[in-house]
Amino acid sequence: MAAPKKGRGSSGGQGRPGRALALILIAMVALTGGMFLSGHTTPRLGIDLAGGTSITLKAKSQPGKPEAINETNMNTAVSIIERRVNGLGVSEAEVQTQGASNIIVNIPKGTNSAQAREQVGTTAQLYFRPVLTVAGGAPTPEGSASPSATGSGKPSATPSAKASDPETASDPKATPSDGATTQGRAVTGALKKDATPTPSGAAESDAPAATETPDAATAALQKKFTELDCTDKAARAAAGDGVKPQDPTVACSSEGDAKYLLGPAEVSGTDVDDAKAQFDQQRGIWLVSMEFTDKGSKKFQTITKKLSTQQSPANQFAISLDGEVVSAPQVNETLSGSAEISGSFTQQSAEDLANVLSYGALPLSFSEDTVTTVTAALGGEQLEAGLIAGAIGLALVVIYLVAYYRGLALIALLSLVASGILTYTIMALLGPAIGFALNLPAVCGAIVAIGITADSFIVYFERIRDEIREGRTLRPAVERAWPRARRTILVSDFVSFLAAAVLFLVTVGKVQGFAFTLGLTTLLDVVVVFLFTKPVMTLMARTKFFGSGHPWSGLDPKRLGAKPPLRRSRRVNARTDHPKEA
Repeated sequence: MAAPKKGRGSSGGQGRPGRALALILIAMVALTGGMFLSGHTTPRLGIDLAGGTSITLKAKSQPGKPEAINETNMNTAVSIIERRVNGLGVSEAEVQTQGASNIIVNIPKGTNSAQAREQVGTTAQLYFRPVLTVAGGAPTPEGSASPSATGSGKPSATPSAKASDPETASDPKATPSDGATTQGRAVTGALKKDATPTPSGAAESDAPAATETPDAATAALQKKFTELDCTDKAARAAAGDGVKPQDPTVACSSEGDAKYLLGPAEVSGTDVDDAKAQFDQQRGIWLVSMEFTDKGSKKFQTITKKLSTQQSPANQFAISLDGEVVSAPQVNETLSGSAEISGSFTQQSAEDLANVLSYGALPLSFSEDTVTTVTAALGGEQLEAGLIAGAIGLALVVIYLVAYYRGLALIALLSLVASGILTYTIMALLGPAIGFALNLPAVCGAIVAIGITADSFIVYFERIRDEIREGRTLRPAVERAWPRARRTILVSDFVSFLAAAVLFLVTVGKVQGFAFTLGLTTLLDVVVVFLFTKPVMTLMARTKFFGSGHPWSGLDPKRLGAKPPLRRSRRVNARTDHPKEA
């Protein structure tokens, strides 16, 4: 009585295959239900399939700081760029490093992708600088600098809602010679330490060495200011290149209609704690409100106290963003704590500026190395080609299974269907959960997984056929073949998963999609073989079609060249030898 119980128990619970099947079926139903309830019934597609823009940003070495391009700064830049893009409402964007100095930004096709592209590489170096003098945007002839009015229709800042917009940058009645003289005195004063102290936000180690006389520096800066053409977009963008925060500089307005001579930075963008785009109901305009940190508030109080005692335009401070002046309001009293930038903002421009200010300054400067745009039509063609390739691969596997394993092909096909359902539902749920996007390499990984999954079935089927060749019937052959097949399947899948994991860790970009899909399907192969293929094989062995070794079952003993049962041959020999001994 004990022997039969031990035999049933030795199968490791395989005498009840319904439990394993129920478990995997519950998992399939739960995943499918979760997919429909979440509303994500299809996997999220990458830009190479859905269309979009891929931007490669290359970090540029800072003047005097080549060591700035390091892993820490690159990771910080990735984090800031990702928050900026997502802050614009561009969902499912991918930002990641590539190599030591490149960042890949993948922006899916969407309504805000254009705005996101404009801001992904913006360095957002924000400084509050005192205005020394202002002129029109065109180059000023030698010896005549006609100052022009600013603030007319331009964004302006109202610190603590108290500073007023500038009516004019300087006296409109000033003669050209007076303007030139004023500019010369302003530049000279900017270079004197006692006239403009080093900003508290600048490091002492960054203080410039006195390599040239004040007169020479004054003349060079004045010449640069008079020759600056802010109507030229390229010249406007390069106006402040390589200038340190503690040095005076020249800058253009964002529209290019005015140019400024600015003193050293007194407050930096890192001193801004928060920024929001708001609509002022009373004035009917969009504005950007800024809150300063405790340290920044003290700096802001110091500079506004100093400027409030000056005459126009020396009582103005310029809000310089990436070398361009976005506004230059007047200060009439000492202020601290907060500021409002108002003027000709639209809702979009106000939100863009607030987004850049809120998420901080990039630690590095970047240039667009490559920009690749994929249309939705091209992505659809690639997806269609990938699906066709997958269908061809699946069809070849099915033909091979039917031709070689006959009836066993049904079990293999059911297992492939189960694996396909699990893979599809998990990919659909991973999109909103972790941002997984199905790109073309990921599709290739799924196609390769078909062969890996089919290989596991083949290993098990061949072990069963080996047992039948040894003279065993199907039901014990199924149970005896399983431990040997299980070890082989686990070792094979472990090697495949290890290769996928290493590939995922050492690569970037789209190759990671291939590695992730390969690793995921390899894990699912183990689940399907253990909880579906083996239990189904156990149940099929109890049917007459498979159990009797039907010629189309794929388990026909005669076709496999099975040996006579070992135990029966021994009994015959014993009976024939006994009469001779008697």
